[in-house]
Amino acid sequence: MISVEEARRTILEGLAPQGRESLMLMACYDRVLAAPVLARRTQPPADFSAMDGYAIRAADSTSPHQKLKLAGVSRAGAGFDGPLPARSAIRIFTGAALPDGADAVIMQEQTESSGDQHIILHKSVQTGANIRRKGLDFTIGDPVLEVGTSLSPRHLAVIAAANVPWVEVYRKPRIGLLSTGDELVQTGETLGKDAIIDSISPALSAMIIARGGDVVHLPIARDQPDQLAAAIAMARGCDLLVTVGGASVGDYDLVAQAMQDEKANLAFWKVALKPGKPIVFGRLRDMPLLGLPGNPVSALVCALLFLGPAIDALAGRAPRLPHPQAARLAGSLAANGPREAYLRAVFWLDAEGHAHVKPLPKDDSSVLSIFAQANALILRPPHAPKAETDDPVTILLLDQHCGI
Repeated sequence: MISVEEARRTILEGLAPQGRESLMLMACYDRVLAAPVLARRTQPPADFSAMDGYAIRAADSTSPHQKLKLAGVSRAGAGFDGPLPARSAIRIFTGAALPDGADAVIMQEQTESSGDQHIILHKSVQTGANIRRKGLDFTIGDPVLEVGTSLSPRHLAVIAAANVPWVEVYRKPRIGLLSTGDELVQTGETLGKDAIIDSISPALSAMIIARGGDVVHLPIARDQPDQLAAAIAMARGCDLLVTVGGASVGDYDLVAQAMQDEKANLAFWKVALKPGKPIVFGRLRDMPLLGLPGNPVSALVCALLFLGPAIDALAGRAPRLPHPQAARLAGSLAANGPREAYLRAVFWLDAEGHAHVKPLPKDDSSVLSIFAQANALILRPPHAPKAETDDPVTILLLDQHCGI
């Protein structure tokens, strides 16, 4: 068996984006940049006012209660036409272009209007006061975003401001999803007495989409080598094939055997992990295959640790993992065995902001109802000693970022 860290490193070292495409800006949310975004305009394109007030020459504000003639108005999108006349002011609004000759903006609160089209200044201002200078944000040709940026709404805003309507992004990875087992039926189908509903495919499908992939749904493969081989053949062209079940060592656990029959490059088939020891990873010709355990909780924990980061790598992102953090244990835990363990738990912050976590009962790897109640996993290193109430433990929070 290999460690969780070694298994994840083995999976990720051979995965990379498999293509790119140009998309309209409005279609680029949560996609990953495949080329840098270069500004196609200067922002701001001129010196703009940062305040509602009056554009003046700073030198005209040095005398107490200076009176200036009001010579015109500059609004956003409709600037004052012509230079600023001597000993004059231009009424100006936020986002409006500064008239030629003006070098400062005085806030309207620091002035007083006079009925004869003059204003009185109640404060002196420095050159450059309340002005957003041309190119303050960026200038034409500047890189505004780098390759590998995962595009959030704030990134879309700066791309739009840079006047870039089309964006080059990595293609979404195609993830083949294949459940195996004679016992499996889909939700809503007629149930025989030995039937088990395939609860993992909907969960993994949602996770794949949340992590930025496209799902290729494959029909359930029965425990017969020819059916499994046919299903694997249907997955050709996928960037990654994910199988569920069949990764253990039983007579009907056929995924590892099928990979050997296909003369695939099998990297590992056991990981020192609980739940989830039987995991297969290798390559079928040019297609990587990740075989997850059939137990529902084991499959979801392994998906969090291995599948999510793999999709990130295929999508061009830096692999994301839940950030480990410390919490105080509410309860007790037995000493851990030789495998790294992930225990379902409930996390909360008390009134003082201190983190606490309580392990949930029924930690069997087939019990999904407990997993649905959990919002964290307690991470137990190999051979961790017994832990009691208020002992520090390491936790991983479960959230939409993880896709679980």
